[in-house]
Amino acid sequence: MKKYLLTLLLSAVSCLALFAQDSAEAFKSRYDALVKRVGYDGVGVETVLDRWEKAFPEDPDMLEARFNYYLVKSASTEVRPKKQDRFLGSRPMLVLKDSLGADVNYFQETVYSDSLFALASQAIDQAVKLYPDRLDLRFSKITSLVGYEKESPDMATSALASLIDYNGTAHPAWNYRGEPAEEDLFEAGIQEYCATFYTIGTPTSYESFRSLSEKMLKYDPKNPLFLSNIGTYYFIAKGDNKTARKYYDKVLKADPSNYTAIKNSVLMARHDKNAKLEKKYLPMLVRYGADEGEKAAAQARLNSLTSKK
Repeated sequence: MKKYLLTLLLSAVSCLALFAQDSAEAFKSRYDALVKRVGYDGVGVETVLDRWEKAFPEDPDMLEARFNYYLVKSASTEVRPKKQDRFLGSRPMLVLKDSLGADVNYFQETVYSDSLFALASQAIDQAVKLYPDRLDLRFSKITSLVGYEKESPDMATSALASLIDYNGTAHPAWNYRGEPAEEDLFEAGIQEYCATFYTIGTPTSYESFRSLSEKMLKYDPKNPLFLSNIGTYYFIAKGDNKTARKYYDKVLKADPSNYTAIKNSVLMARHDKNAKLEKKYLPMLVRYGADEGEKAAAQARLNSLTSKK
């Protein structure tokens, strides 16, 4: 009997020792398996996170998991009426009539608990502080701000501007999820946020689109991607075709195949009834159009303009 009890005791001690020596990788594996079953904020996730944090309080994967837990927990979806025809770049999911027969647009909107969102922000801020060159952590933080702020992305814009300055002055060796980041990942990520702000389409988001593009050009003045953004800002947001054309011409000088610059230059020339400029840009559209149909239409338009005396 004593021998049996001793065996049980040794077995229990052995199990406790194994648990105490559990690696960060083991915690992550256990967490990933649980999340796959119950989601980021499901039953049991917080318990795993608490034990993981106690054992490895500076593990970036744990901090990101804590961020995801509170971010998902803070969010809920509601259907809300709004006056505008678009919200965050999307059309309404439902249009009904009010008592006077006027259309009422209903949009699906994600809303956040401020207190829980603050806890999510604390977790990701701690991760960024400990691992400043983890670009995935930086982007996770900014993406959450974009979702939280919606049509007025002031904090997201400020965070991106600071990130661009850090990239341009410190020249960090960016890391993405434990691996060296690809050379163009930073630029591609910034452009994706610029595209998001453009799609949102509010005066505030357009200004974010412009200011971040200009911030990128501060460090790379001839970058056609962000020169094209500035051209689009003046064309779409300001209706200033003359200024827009100056930027698009700079883009085409550096990148003659840039479709956005070509297409918008043709549209501006047609809008301004400037046949001379239209004939300048149409051959480019014939060559670099989005598809054969567009190329054929551009050629037909060019033939029509050329045949006129």
